[in-house]
Amino acid sequence: MPLDKSFDHTDAEASIYEAWERDGCFEPSGTGEPFCVVIPPPNVTGSLHMGHALNNTLQDILVRFERMRGKDVLWQVGTDHAGIATQMVVERQLMERQEPSRREMGREAFVERVWQWKEESAGRIQNQLRRLGASVDWSRERFTMDEGLSAAVRKVFVSLYNEGLIYRGKRLVNWDPKFETAISDLEVESREVQGHMWHFKYPLADGKTYEYVEKDEEGNETLRETRDYIAIATTRPETMLGDGAVAVHPSDERYAPIVGALCEIPVGPKEHRRKIPIITDEYPDKDFGSGAVKITGAHDFNDYQVAKRGNIPLYRLMDGQARMRDDGAPYAEASAAAQAIAETSELPGEAEVDAINLVPEEYRGLDRYEARKAVVAQCEAEGSLIRIEDKPIMQPFGDRSGVVIEPMLTDQWFVDAEKLAGPAIEAVREGKTRFVPSNWDKTFYQWMENIEPWCISRQLWWGHRVPVWYGPELIREGTNNRWDGMGGRGQWNGGMVTFAGQSVEEAVSYFEWLYDHSIKAETVDGFEDFRSFNEGNSDYYDENDVRSIAIFQDPDVLDTWFSSALWPFSTLGWPEETSELGRFYPTAVLSTAFDIIFFWVARMMMMGLHFQKEVPFRDVYIHAIVRDEHGQKMSKSKGNVVDPLDWMDKYGTDALRFCLASQATQGRDLNLSEQRVEGYRNFRTKIWNAARFVEMNGASVPEGFDPTALKQPLNRWIAHEATEARAAVTASIEAYRFDDAANAAYRFAWNVYCDWALELAKPILNGEDEAAAAETRATLAWALDRILVLLHPFMPFVTEALWKETGTRDGHLMLARWEAAAVRDEAAAAEMAFVIALVSEVRSVRAEMNVPPSAKLPLIALGADEATHDRLAAQAPAITALARLSGIEEADAPPAGAAQIVVEGRSYALGVAEHIDLAAENARLDKEIGKTRGEIAKAEGKLGNERFVQNAPEAVVAEERERKAKFTAQLEKLEAAKARLAAL
Repeated sequence: MPLDKSFDHTDAEASIYEAWERDGCFEPSGTGEPFCVVIPPPNVTGSLHMGHALNNTLQDILVRFERMRGKDVLWQVGTDHAGIATQMVVERQLMERQEPSRREMGREAFVERVWQWKEESAGRIQNQLRRLGASVDWSRERFTMDEGLSAAVRKVFVSLYNEGLIYRGKRLVNWDPKFETAISDLEVESREVQGHMWHFKYPLADGKTYEYVEKDEEGNETLRETRDYIAIATTRPETMLGDGAVAVHPSDERYAPIVGALCEIPVGPKEHRRKIPIITDEYPDKDFGSGAVKITGAHDFNDYQVAKRGNIPLYRLMDGQARMRDDGAPYAEASAAAQAIAETSELPGEAEVDAINLVPEEYRGLDRYEARKAVVAQCEAEGSLIRIEDKPIMQPFGDRSGVVIEPMLTDQWFVDAEKLAGPAIEAVREGKTRFVPSNWDKTFYQWMENIEPWCISRQLWWGHRVPVWYGPELIREGTNNRWDGMGGRGQWNGGMVTFAGQSVEEAVSYFEWLYDHSIKAETVDGFEDFRSFNEGNSDYYDENDVRSIAIFQDPDVLDTWFSSALWPFSTLGWPEETSELGRFYPTAVLSTAFDIIFFWVARMMMMGLHFQKEVPFRDVYIHAIVRDEHGQKMSKSKGNVVDPLDWMDKYGTDALRFCLASQATQGRDLNLSEQRVEGYRNFRTKIWNAARFVEMNGASVPEGFDPTALKQPLNRWIAHEATEARAAVTASIEAYRFDDAANAAYRFAWNVYCDWALELAKPILNGEDEAAAAETRATLAWALDRILVLLHPFMPFVTEALWKETGTRDGHLMLARWEAAAVRDEAAAAEMAFVIALVSEVRSVRAEMNVPPSAKLPLIALGADEATHDRLAAQAPAITALARLSGIEEADAPPAGAAQIVVEGRSYALGVAEHIDLAAENARLDKEIGKTRGEIAKAEGKLGNERFVQNAPEAVVAEERERKAKFTAQLEKLEAAKARLAAL
């Protein structure tokens, strides 16, 4: 059955993918060298965007390439539960449907509701991956909260806890007031907003004064006055109530007289205002503002570091919704042992009571921005407000909630990341894992060598519940001994015992064992039930006192990155010692974006090295960012976001994939335009039409075809070029130069095969030498097969369709072999390069001089040597046909009215004078030259305008430079044509 006139991707792609999946093409073969890639798990809430399309295309190129090279390939697929994003989606649904809220329905019912939603929506991202042609092993699909991965999470947590590498402590975290949970840095988006800088006077205590002196760069005194205050500037006046100190730089002479003195926070009832010390620290910039900064360690990350260095108390002012606290609990975190109660957590804490009432009555319960207005108003009324400065500031926003993030001092679970980071750093230094491009290893070192404790707890309900249980600390009757448990302690009626385990049954057994089985442990839902159940019990017990106690599980869930850090080995079956784990770990390569090198890549390395004693992957390929055609980052606010499915529907998946791969240049962002995608749709059509040409000429690969035994120079050249193309594509994919690989395949398919091989073959196919024609038909069919193999990793659908339709095959193209017989024939390559160069030059002259297409011109070789004579004689049919010549002659001098050209150092004359109107052609060229010079002048005028270059978008300036270059090249051609006319 002959090929259709065109490839209908709408119908073909789905049926081809279904056949691959049905026939098990994506599953490891069990033979060959193992090659494993784990997919960066997309969020179960997500949908495919261009970044996903790029990354998964590049991964698919790798796995299809290695599968065709005979390796045992596993592309491990799965999805991430995406804690905060998924919980947000379901809570929004409840609100939109006017159903009970999360807290109204309770934890168990809400989690069940999220599972229901997950089952309904989980197929969306999988279907989109299928649309993209991703050859992942669907039979091994995993989810970060499936039972196997959950078991891995619990085992890792318990192991690290028992090793002292996981602990509960109080640190500053990014707090999202909308979701009332800690979030990671990756979930924080910094935006520039129009803000204010407020300047305040902090009066010195006890009426103290000092001489404030300012000097210029030469040391000349420019200001001297007696002050009884120190001036500070802040963008957050509401946090003044929690100040622990004012800091100045040690070298700042202006404040040297008052370092160590006390100043007063100018807010609240005067009789209760706190006095704080003036200290020195390297953090303040003496040339910025007044040079003095307030230190609010519980609400600013920089201040937190200063407070830790200076042993400054930390005062938390706000509740989980960023309102000024009115809970009556203590405010102070005045020592390492003291722990303020975090009302946002369902766990108790220990605290050192501070008698000072930090938040005045009138501020309690106010939103932080309302409190800001009140603080500023009070300071202005009392004369301590110096001035207000309007200025742009950078502010952190929650990427999901859209609200301003509050640095918050809370009790959280942490991983001692510094200890785990060491082996990961060494692995990169020793080359066990390498980054491509290599410059990203500097980013990796910078992050890892300055790593902070990793906050792994989230105040959410959807996720892996922290596998820790709490029980009351009891004392054996007749002793004074307390048993401190295995780690952190809470506070209730003498304290609590903390136990990390892998199941509730293990926790119950542990607490019953702990108290000699004199106690029966029962689980309750949370701290309030725990306290209510246990409050009537005595702290003392003996072996005959059999009674019940309540234990409860930590209410927090683990950071999503905690479970995804285990992805390379948990997906292979760990903690079970599976055959897949032994065969496919470590994985070969990870392809990912630069922004999660720290959040995901580094953590996978830390966990892999700790639990598997081996790096999780050999290579980390960092792909580019996809931008729009003008180089702008895609965003909804700009309206330039493109849904890849739209372009796949319109132009086909192959066109989009090839476009993405062809621009995936290492170290450079990708500017994507619809016009480019459309262009590669045309490339797909070109391949399809080439296959139709081969079919219409009865070409097929005969049994036993040997490309090394070809006779015709054209055919030896085609086989030579096929070998060169395969080598170039292979080397480029191995080096993760996807653009070079795509362009090498494109050049062979379009430029060599379609543009020249098929055209050069026509005289032979239509000639009288049947042996030459038969060999050429076989070569064209064989070369088409090589094109399908080379293009398959990039354009899997059209190549698979043609593989099926253009011959009798044993199986799918995606399982065909990459390698083929190598043919290298430099003599044939040189001969055909000569033919192509000569034909191209003749065509160029014809176009430049406006020679009618129907005109056949004589070509005269001037002073031809023997080698040139032989080449012209052997290739005369092809040259005369493709260049539209009346014949080829040889002479020592050019005839009158001939245009001269030079090819490979030899001169040729082309008789054109009788076929053109010299005067009309001169006038046409003059007009075109004038028009082109005008366009160049316009471009130069814009580029010479400093205001344009500095203020116009970078993409617009680049476009203007391209216009100038294009018209400059065009002018050179026009002037060359003018010179040829003059020579006539």
